[in-house]
Amino acid sequence: MNLQQLRYVVATAEHRTMTDAARSLYVAQPALSRAIRDLERELGITLFARSGRGIAVTPQGRAVVKLAKEALDAIDRIEALAARSDGAGETELRIAATPLLEPGLTGRLLPAYAAEHPGVRVRIVRCGDRDGVVSALRGRRAELGLTELPVPADLVSHPFERQEIVLVAPRDADLPDPLPVSRLHGMPLALPAPGSPHRRDLEHLFARYGVRPVEAAEPPGHDRLSVVREGRASLLWYRRLLDRSGCAGLVVRSLDPPVGKVVAVVHTRRRLPDAARDFLAIAEAGSGRVPGGGPREIRAGRLGFDA
Repeated sequence: MNLQQLRYVVATAEHRTMTDAARSLYVAQPALSRAIRDLERELGITLFARSGRGIAVTPQGRAVVKLAKEALDAIDRIEALAARSDGAGETELRIAATPLLEPGLTGRLLPAYAAEHPGVRVRIVRCGDRDGVVSALRGRRAELGLTELPVPADLVSHPFERQEIVLVAPRDADLPDPLPVSRLHGMPLALPAPGSPHRRDLEHLFARYGVRPVEAAEPPGHDRLSVVREGRASLLWYRRLLDRSGCAGLVVRSLDPPVGKVVAVVHTRRRLPDAARDFLAIAEAGSGRVPGGGPREIRAGRLGFDA
């Protein structure tokens, strides 16, 4: 018996299909099935029985799953204790975040957390997109993640902010407020690079409402609004970022129906260390107050980055 087998058993019990359990753990389904069969053979009991298209946990299996969860929780506590010892009394909290959400994390949440917990060293694990955050949590490279919803069912989410997408148009644009989403059809828009997280968000929006704007290539560099200032196209962007983007004098319109995403702090279904629980309390207390950018190095709680 090993810890990997126990994690496979717990995931299978939670998902009720080996295919979904394997997907949640980023392992091949045959490997997961083989590991569970080996464990059943070693223990001499049946943990799971087929039930329709899924599986059912046997009475003996339920007892094993309960003990497996307790054992994995104990391992987590031992690892946390070892981490504190390695840091000479300093506790570390790792938070996975996407590029679009990192400014809000470093600008508001972390300073508030550091002010109350100066002895905790916070490390940001940078992830390219939501899937990267999920992978970091499942792989135990982070205790918490900051990402948009939805997330897979094996993760626990704590929503705390809705981010609205608005249209930023040239200063002479004559547009109603709010702007019907249908008006985006045929409109020149400066779109982000193909494959980027924000581009995928927008493509889902266009597909959902059946609109097809005319793409105006986003200019190189960091000035996303230059094509809007020059009157060549409009831009879809997050309202919380506008104050930092220098859009004074431009036309800003909400969309009808409202468009946006819900951001949440997420984690796996296991016992969280005290530092993570304290961070959740800060996030929930400051719900909706994440906007803004800020320093990348915070003392009274040090801040580090992982690629």
